[in-house]
Amino acid sequence: MGNRNKELKSKRRKALMGGGKARVDAQHEKNKLTARERLALLLDENSFEEWDIFVEHRSDSFGLDKQKFFGDGVVTGYGKINGRLVFVYSQDFTVLGGSLSEANAKKICKIMDQAMKVGAPIIGLNDSGGARIQEGVASLGGYADIFQRNVMASGVVPQLSLIMGPCAGGAVYSPAITDFIGMVKSTSNMFVTGPNVVKTVTHESVTAEELGGSHTHTSKSGVADFECENDLELIELIKKLFSYLPSNNKEKAPITPTKDKLNRKVLALDSVIPENPSIPYDMCEILINILDDKNFFEVQEKYAKNIIIGFGRICGESIGIVANQPKFLAGCLDIDASKKAARFIRFCDAFNIPIITFVDVPGFMPGLRQELGGIIKNGAKLLYAYAESTVPKITIITRKAYGGAYDVMSSKHLRGDVNLAWPTAEIAVMGAKGAVEVIFKSEVAEDGSKTEQLVKSYEEKFLNPFEAAKLGFLDDIIKPSETRGRIAKSLEMLKNKDLKNPWRKHGNIPL
Repeated sequence: MGNRNKELKSKRRKALMGGGKARVDAQHEKNKLTARERLALLLDENSFEEWDIFVEHRSDSFGLDKQKFFGDGVVTGYGKINGRLVFVYSQDFTVLGGSLSEANAKKICKIMDQAMKVGAPIIGLNDSGGARIQEGVASLGGYADIFQRNVMASGVVPQLSLIMGPCAGGAVYSPAITDFIGMVKSTSNMFVTGPNVVKTVTHESVTAEELGGSHTHTSKSGVADFECENDLELIELIKKLFSYLPSNNKEKAPITPTKDKLNRKVLALDSVIPENPSIPYDMCEILINILDDKNFFEVQEKYAKNIIIGFGRICGESIGIVANQPKFLAGCLDIDASKKAARFIRFCDAFNIPIITFVDVPGFMPGLRQELGGIIKNGAKLLYAYAESTVPKITIITRKAYGGAYDVMSSKHLRGDVNLAWPTAEIAVMGAKGAVEVIFKSEVAEDGSKTEQLVKSYEEKFLNPFEAAKLGFLDDIIKPSETRGRIAKSLEMLKNKDLKNPWRKHGNIPL
């Protein structure tokens, strides 16, 4: 027994060394932590239970029989984050470049299966050179096995991806299916085909950073949600995100105690909307003043800035925020903004997180580029997401709500539970000048001096919240300073909301 204990201790020590000191040092020289160092920072102290530490690949092709390491390039298991169960896998770049083998994939699939059985989130730390080429189709099959589990877990348990090194080829599709993706500046990238292949096929010269770096994916493609300076910063951010999420689709997110008063009035909000409706303002200022302790966790901050999404809390309860941002493109809905908000809404709905919507939208973005890019179907994604969702939905119209964009932004007609407006709200088919040019086309053509008077008349009749309130499309018109209290009371009223959609295998969202 003593000899076996010594053997166990020796093998475990060897496994903990990864690819050896030289490769660990090389990892550190790149300003990257090792797979185990990352897990130590992510999980509560002494909570990690590792599985399959002694797994080895079974291939002998192209000299692989002489390159065997315990764990085979990925560390898997479960642990806790702030006392809450989570399953994790962390790819080890020091072992064969973290490449995915058949054995490696089976380790990942095992913890994903277990996570779904017990209803716990899955966090993947990606740092891999891709499929292990020496194994051929076996490694490709491993990726497909992981993809299948990503799809089965979608909407069942939260899935978070941390891209902390290379992630290329087929490897990118697993993070793409997960709920949120974070990347590290300079040391992480994602692309289907690398710069060399791109140059060969398309004759385009591009760097890995330009093609798939963190800036590219957080500000241009929208593939990633967060960009951080280093491994530590990304891990801390993901832990904060985790605090807003439930463990699975049958639970609600944990309540975080706060001393912030339910009926706290924010008098500054009574004057936040400029008198001139053409002047922008910062919607984030409104959000921060309303949420518990002025904390707002923004998602995809650098992408499609004309709409804001993220998490906050009211009376300790986790909520999802969707808000038009007048500072960018006047808050118009375009292709990117529609896709960004729609996916976030569907996540919140899948995981029982109430959705609070702040509206200041002059309409959908006009133009040839938008129409050819499919604004019709992309805008419909946002409409579909709101209409399908059954979680509590509270909407506050702060200023403009024009045309089809009024309907789409969680209106009463799309089963909004509580729809409120500030006195500054303008709810109409379109702005006053455009409306007058349509309604009074002949009069304006005959005498242009009438335009100003007609515009003023239209504004008095329609550019206010009272017409919508008369029809019951608004539940109340409130003072801006009272918004926090009204949202809190509405959430309390809606806590036992029970709304079910008709049975179906699944809907056919306009992808």
